Amino acid sequence: MTDLHIVLYEPEIPPNTGNIIRLCANTGAQLHLIRPFAFELNDKRLRRAGLDYGEWANINTYNNYEDFIATHSQRRIFACSTKGKKTYANVTYETGDMFLLGPETRGLPAHILKTFTEEKIIKIPMQNYSRSLNLSNATAIVLFEAWRQLDFA
Repeated sequence: MTDLHIVLYEPEIPPNTGNIIRLCANTGAQLHLIRPFAFELNDKRLRRAGLDYGEWANINTYNNYEDFIATHSQRRIFACSTKGKKTYANVTYETGDMFLLGPETRGLPAHILKTFTEEKIIKIPMQNYSRSLNLSNATAIVLFEAWRQLDFA
């Protein structure tokens, strides 16, 4: 396991979560899902996108954001947001880091972003006219940079 963590806050689109399950299984990252979800964890679209990787992925679920934070407040958590000023590639990552990503249609809410320092809100550069990347693509970009920095351990 890489001891890197992906955290999805209120995920909405089953195939994105399925792709992220597959990504976590293939990188050894741990996946954390914060309710409510816009789908059931046994959704066939989620299973189809994750193929048979669900059995290899380490998945934790939480009833809400407060439960998640109560469990992991001692860890370094990075909020991934288009509203960030710091580029994801300009951070030195450490074993145990967590990456929090918001729902596909709205991103992380302002009340959560306010709890992070500017240094802990990271973004992926995009063209000025772009809104956002697909959630599973954004997750892969950030996760692979952190894993690369840890020499793919």
